[in-house]
Amino acid sequence: MPISRFPLRPADELPPDLAERYAEVAEKSGFLPNVFAALAWRSDEARAFFAMHDALMDKETPGLSKADRELIVVATSAGNDCLYCVVAHGAVARIRSKDPHIADHVAVDWRKAPLSPRMHAVLAVATRLAADPASVTAADLATLTEHGLTEDDVWDVGMITSFFALSNRLAHFAAITPNPEFFLMGRLPRGAEAPQGGSRAGESPTG
Repeated sequence: MPISRFPLRPADELPPDLAERYAEVAEKSGFLPNVFAALAWRSDEARAFFAMHDALMDKETPGLSKADRELIVVATSAGNDCLYCVVAHGAVARIRSKDPHIADHVAVDWRKAPLSPRMHAVLAVATRLAADPASVTAADLATLTEHGLTEDDVWDVGMITSFFALSNRLAHFAAITPNPEFFLMGRLPRGAEAPQGGSRAGESPTG
């Protein structure tokens, strides 16, 4: 099954910096996520995409853990019907939360998911921004600070939702398909995944 409607750039034609990054991701994860392959033919955009991903997702704050950040992606991507992002970031959310069920709960109905009041507030604002951006008010943002998020955290909620809205639309436009490896990651005890690979605990193979 094609992973994109657009050209795929051979690995030996990648610029050195992207080739190095792609090799590192494939080594750590056991496979190269299809979004990497799909973006490879547009080098400048690939660099920008992964730089933004890293800035938003590869940090931990008291108000938003790395697992929390992945759950924002899962909830808002589900609202945007993005299979790639739900499956890929659901896998990372399972690993980072050490919970094999939480991503499925959040993707289907985050309102009933066993989350903290803080994360229910976060996902309420994030999914509203994803579905009806103009309806988000200052009062919505105030609810997040009332739950202990800093101003930087509140900004991150908006940036993660907005950035992955771009990612969702790109995945739809290019028809990027999720790697089979993502479906089992974080569901089984470590080492029990399919032999072709699986991310190490705490590592994000999505970006």
